[in-house]
Amino acid sequence: MDREERIRRRAHEIWEREGRPEGREREHWDRAVQEIEAEGSEAERGPVVPDPTVGAGSDPVQATRGANRKPKS
Repeated sequence: MDREERIRRRAHEIWEREGRPEGREREHWDRAVQEIEAEGSEAERGPVVPDPTVGAGSDPVQATRGANRKPKS
């Protein structure tokens, strides 16, 4: 499906969701453009992959507690 068709369908969905108001075609079109562009940006970035080093063999709470302790004399 081409970009314009996707925008047209999204604008129609927005229009229906808002109760089919008259005279707001441009607003719905503009919002559809923003949503479609945002989706494209997310797709280009790809999925978020967790950092395998975070939490591997360390407890951040314990590390913080240890850093705040006074050394024993």
